[in-house]
Formats: sequence, C-alpha cells, structure tokens
Amino acid sequence: MKNAVIVDAVRSPIGRGKAGGALSGLHPVDLLAQVFQALFDRTGVDPGTVDDVLVGCVSQVGEQSATPGRMAWLGAGLPEHVPAVTIDRKCGSSQQALQFAAHGIMAGGYDIVVAGGVESMSRVVMGSARQGADPYGEGVNGRYAPGLVGQGMAAELVAARWGLSRRDLDEVAVRSHANAAAAADAGGFDTEIVPVTVPGPDGLQRVERDETIRRGTTLDRLADLRPSFHSEEMERRFPDVGWHITAGNSSQITDGAAAMLVMSEEQARALGLRPRARLHAFAQVGDDPMLMLTAPIPATRKVLDRAGMSVGDIDLFEVNEAFASVPVAWQRELGVEEDRLNVRGGAIALGHPLGASGARLMTTLLNALEQQDKQWGLQTMCEAGGMANATIIERI
Repeated sequence: MKNAVIVDAVRSPIGRGKAGGALSGLHPVDLLAQVFQALFDRTGVDPGTVDDVLVGCVSQVGEQSATPGRMAWLGAGLPEHVPAVTIDRKCGSSQQALQFAAHGIMAGGYDIVVAGGVESMSRVVMGSARQGADPYGEGVNGRYAPGLVGQGMAAELVAARWGLSRRDLDEVAVRSHANAAAAADAGGFDTEIVPVTVPGPDGLQRVERDETIRRGTTLDRLADLRPSFHSEEMERRFPDVGWHITAGNSSQITDGAAAMLVMSEEQARALGLRPRARLHAFAQVGDDPMLMLTAPIPATRKVLDRAGMSVGDIDLFEVNEAFASVPVAWQRELGVEEDRLNVRGGAIALGHPLGASGARLMTTLLNALEQQDKQWGLQTMCEAGGMANATIIERI
C-alpha cells in the first residue's frame, strides 16, 4: 500500500459571513480559484498532472451549485482535462475530501489529488438548500419524535449532559480569541494564509488577514450576551437545559476556502518535492443524532485504536469549535490538556466556513506542528446528523 502525503496546504483569510464582510464581494468560485492558483504557484507542480479535485461544500445551491471545485479550477485557468467532485459531510466536508484523497492514493487509484473546500456564507446563506422543506422524512421523524433539534440546541444538550456552566463555555471563547490573536501577531498564520483580491466600490482590494479575531475578549463582555437558542418550546421539551450557548461561545458564520496538494510519497520523491506530512490514520463514526455534536469523542478513540496509539502519543489536537461545549465535552472524556488543544484558536475566533473548515483546520494543524517542532497531530470535527471524522497526521 502506498503512503499518502501532504505536499502543501494553503487557505484564504477568513471573512465575516455577512454583507460588508471582507470576502463578501467575491464569488465563492473565484475565492477558491485564487486559492488553487496560490497552491500551484507555491509548489511549482504542473496542475495538468492532477488526477482529481475533491472539494467540500455544504450549501450546494445558488452560486455554489455548479460543482464549485470544477468551476474554480476552470476559473483559475487550469487544465480542462482535470475533473472535480463535490463532497458534503456537513462541517467535515473538506476533511472527508482529504480522507478520500488519501484513500485513493493508498489504493493506487490516484497519484496526485487536490483536496479542499469552500463556503461563502455571506452569499449562500446556511440552510438555504432546504428552502423550508423537511429533510428528514417519516422514518426519522417517527424514530426521533417529537423531532430532532438544530445544532445550537444540540450544543445546549451537550452542555447539560456534561454539566458545563456558562463560565466553562465562555472561557473557551476567551482562550480561542487569545490564542488566535497571539498566533496572528507572531506571524504564525503567515505561512498558511494566501492573500486574495476582492472587488469593491473603490476597485480591487487585497485581503491578507483573518477578519474574525476579537482581541481583548473578556469573560465580562461575554457575560452580557443572551442565550441564542432559547425558546418556550425547547424549554418545555428540555427543562433541565441551562441555556448557556451564545453568539460569543459559538463558531462564527464566515467565508473562506482552503486547498491541499496530496500525492503518493513515491510521486513526491520523483518530482523532487519534500512532503510536509504523512496521512497516518482515518476514522468516521456516527453517534446520537439528537445530541449531534458528540461523535468526535468515539471518532478520536477509533482513529487512535486504528493507529495503535494513545492520547499521550499525540502532540497537538484540533477539535472544531462549532460550539464551545464540543471541545470541552471532548476534553473531559479524553483527558487532553489545554496546551495541546486548539493552540491557535478555533472556529470561535477564526470562523467556520462550513465546507472549507476541515481543510482549514488541517492547514493550521500542519503549520502549528512545524512551528512548534512537533510530530503527531489529530484533527476531528462534529458534523450534522451526529457524525464525525478523525484524522491523524505525522509531520515529516
């Protein structure tokens, strides 16, 4: 079996996912196209040698409806003979794209693949693919009567299940912004962010930094925010919930794109390239769809078991901060210290452009391993429907 390696990984800056956000003036296809161009400019690899382009995207409607990876590839002026496919595993879409890329390489079906993701939440609103339709059907609605809940409510249920206080969750948010600000100020993101050009009223504007980091975030400021998902109906259904989830301790709605160049180790050697990391182990699991956000816990255990490793063998962890209750519950179950978890901040500070987040986390994890001279990294993400992916990489 061949080894799959990451030769390079890049991401766009993250913009706030609303009108007037730093990237809101840029079509999602053009956003991803600029990231593709930067990936090949950095590596010098001939894009015509790529076997496939695997792109995660969640809201596949409107401007993201025409196989955005294919359109971005063409928009970047890259060779027409290279195909693309869109992958939707909700928040883990581009992490799944990376895993599929690795599987294809390890099985001998691919030599060189681009895996990445894109989401412009300012231009394609989250949930717009449903357009008021029931996505569950009679079987699911009957099995989980009186009905599954949204992710925000699921975050409240997770907080209640693990006995997490409002302060516990707000402390995660403070730490996320502080870690992200420290990394940005030290130039820690400079090697992963590729600038993008955005059309604006005053001409083209160059965006080079994340727009989402809130320096000086404090517990006192967060304490003033009201719960985001409280309703009389949910209070009747779940009387023991504490109503601790706010906009301040949840991931930010954002725009972004990321891409990774993945190939077999033999192919990298033949091209004279030095891989940055080896893709070591993978897992996908499902868990309780009502709690929805707990699957990173069994996914982590499964991928560690497959790798023959323990929690203590991993140097750095990335657990997506969809809501603060997710990494806290995961941390309490796995016993991981804070100095190994989301050391550059997470989605609370850096945002969560759904289809791009898996690739963004992996790009950040890889750079953190290199800059801290660490070897092993593990990434996991909760996904709608009660699913999760987990991936272990080894820095080379």
